[in-house]
Amino acid sequence: MSGIAHQRRNVGLLFLCQSLNQAAMSGQVAMSALIGHSLAGDKALATLPMAVQMAATMAASIPASWMFARLGRRIGFSAGATSHLVSLALAVIALWQASFGLYLLSTAFGGLAFGIAMHYRFAAAEAADASWRPKAISLVMAGGVFGAWAGPEIVKWTKEGLAPVLFAGSYVAFSVIPATALVVLAMTRLPAPPPRPAVAVPLGPILRRPQVLVAIIAAVIAWDTMNLVMAATPLEMMLCGFGVNDSATIIQWHAAAMFAPAFVTGHLISRFGVGRVIGTGAMLTAACAAIAIQGSAFGYFLAALVLLGIGWNFMFVGATTLLSASLAPAERYRGQAANDMIVFGSVTFTAVGAGVVHHHVGWLVLNLAILPAVGVALLALAWLPRREEVPAPG
Repeated sequence: MSGIAHQRRNVGLLFLCQSLNQAAMSGQVAMSALIGHSLAGDKALATLPMAVQMAATMAASIPASWMFARLGRRIGFSAGATSHLVSLALAVIALWQASFGLYLLSTAFGGLAFGIAMHYRFAAAEAADASWRPKAISLVMAGGVFGAWAGPEIVKWTKEGLAPVLFAGSYVAFSVIPATALVVLAMTRLPAPPPRPAVAVPLGPILRRPQVLVAIIAAVIAWDTMNLVMAATPLEMMLCGFGVNDSATIIQWHAAAMFAPAFVTGHLISRFGVGRVIGTGAMLTAACAAIAIQGSAFGYFLAALVLLGIGWNFMFVGATTLLSASLAPAERYRGQAANDMIVFGSVTFTAVGAGVVHHHVGWLVLNLAILPAVGVALLALAWLPRREEVPAPG
């Protein structure tokens, strides 16, 4: 098999793995806040399951880095799929026993799985040569389009499959996802880990590098603004009189908007530069807030969440491209682990904050709260010297 064909095969398999992972994630988003609201004694803790999941996603960065560096990407990703199977089994038991604590434990295992799976984008960068790297990253991210649609659709069809325990049937149905991922991963042939340096590369100088710092800021703001609004949307829709299927449809379109642009984001980065793409994403995120506060009709929720998804895509794919191009091979795993620990550590707080802010001060304040963060992202881009905006890929 030629080098180009080999690259395309691996990226195609990673595309499929990303599709499966996103199906599970979008389905979890459609369910978790509603399950949390039904199980938690304090309704302000409705989004705590999402917060626990994000905390575990952050915590996964360290073991994931260790596994990838020593055992390779394929074994690391397989360990994540196994953790996902454990999460699903615990969730079914938790729902059957109406145990909020056990449900939180299930989301912790799910977060570990999702944290490891987030590295599919980095594996795509390693599987492609420098000229094709931005497109490989964006194509693997685009794998989420199928999953974004499939996840909430599975929830709609299976939520009463084990009645009267709502959503238990959905978690049973989702067990097919990690099982399939294990089969797909067995067919991948990813590059071996680079030789480990005799002396560990200091993390401080890596994180102080302007390109790395701006990449992390952009990724943090992309995730925090998106998660704050997305996690609270099913709750706000419930209070506005919409049903589970309605909020699942909104999450479905939102998740599709998160990943569909990735088919072209790599081309846009190559043509216009990563800074302009990230900046456009920040402005689209601000537009989401402007629309969300206009009213409580279904169309407002739909338009706001679609803009939010596209904004996230431009910011996060741009940040991933900038980070990947700014790390030498010897710095790769430590830099990626630090990036994801910072990003998902911050997302943990917005996941908790979504429920607390929504419960105590409402939907309007929650949406306005994302505007200062958007301003920080734009200031960071303005601070990054133009000559350093797109470094030569490492």
